[in-house]
Amino acid sequence: MAEEATQIRNRVKEFREGRGWSQQELADRTGLSRTGISAIEMGKLVPSTVAALMLSRVFGCKVEELFQLNAPLIRWAWPPAKSPWRYWQVVVGGKHLLIPVEPSPLGMVPHDGVFEDGKTFASTSSDPFRTLVVACCDPAIGLLAAEYARMTPFRMLVLSRSSRQGLQLLREGVVHIAGLHLAESKAPDANAAVVREILNAPATLLRVANWQSGVMLAPGLGLKTIANLTASGVRWVGREPGSGARQVLDEVLKGAPPPALTAKDHRGVAEAVRSGWAEAGISLRLVSEEAGLDFISVREEAYDLCIPESHADDPRVQALFDVVRSKSFRHLLRELPGYDGSVTGDSNPVTVRAANE
Repeated sequence: MAEEATQIRNRVKEFREGRGWSQQELADRTGLSRTGISAIEMGKLVPSTVAALMLSRVFGCKVEELFQLNAPLIRWAWPPAKSPWRYWQVVVGGKHLLIPVEPSPLGMVPHDGVFEDGKTFASTSSDPFRTLVVACCDPAIGLLAAEYARMTPFRMLVLSRSSRQGLQLLREGVVHIAGLHLAESKAPDANAAVVREILNAPATLLRVANWQSGVMLAPGLGLKTIANLTASGVRWVGREPGSGARQVLDEVLKGAPPPALTAKDHRGVAEAVRSGWAEAGISLRLVSEEAGLDFISVREEAYDLCIPESHADDPRVQALFDVVRSKSFRHLLRELPGYDGSVTGDSNPVTVRAANE
């Protein structure tokens, strides 16, 4: 009840003092208790319908003049780089958030408003309660977003983040879901382990696919094996620590210093190789084939979406489960190079130990 009361702004004290009445006098006029009047004025108690009608009759005003819903508290997920700046508006875990617009794997996503001179100006009537925010580095996320928009009344926003970066945003409560791909045959529980490490809360891992991760190479180098590759002295483009691609890179380089040049995502690696800035980098078979590059497979990774238990009942999240498990989405995945959709839709719980255990 106290939480509900904080969402309502009331003017009972203002009206009472304007008439020169004490709390007891108002109580006598309405038939309410003085302590009840005090609690209502302090915002600790939401009056019943009868009490609100009695107060409005005594003051000779409308109920809505006495009681109004507070505007939701809106804060930035993180500050915009400058003003003016476009933003998306979302609700995550009951919090109203503004996310500064950034380059998206989905292309140009319509913004919800503009921030300028310390003020926000709405541009659309988009409902923040109908927006799902996903942080991931899946180069095929556009397929899932398209199916999600087609099959549900919701929209999906995608923030391009590595596995650990996405989980950190999940922990901060500014996204609904994070994608991660740190698990492979030698460490099948790695995804669950990093969820326990960073999120440290019960969650579900929803399998999207198993995919092939490896080395993409500029055409014509004639390198066919990892042994040939490490002895060749090729110019590498790296990835940031904490990403699944960086894990593979460290495995391939076997302790050698990481490259000075780094890319932000899988397609950034491909662009660096295609443009001649580098000759080799870690990415997925899908991205390599799209870019017309050679590819040496290193390992098969499990790509999961991490859904905190606290978001499990959210209709937007439940709709995502349905889309991932749909025949149409699974069919699309099966046609992607390097993606194995036979496990798509499988889910596994991630539990954490209580602090006193």
